[in-house]
Amino acid sequence: MPVTVNKDLCIGCGACVGACPVGALELDEEGKSECNKDVCISCLACVGTCPVEAIAED
Repeated sequence: MPVTVNKDLCIGCGACVGACPVGALELDEEGKSECNKDVCISCLACVGTCPVEAIAED
């Protein structure tokens, strides 16, 4: 299952964007992370890099 980003917790640091091996995460116009669920392979690499635990498995 793809990941979900809690935008209330996200601080926009971009750590998850750099950790994603398939480029499924990017920062939106507000500077918050968002996941393209069509691209996400559910590897959860981003979950471990998020310093505020804003990303969780959907």
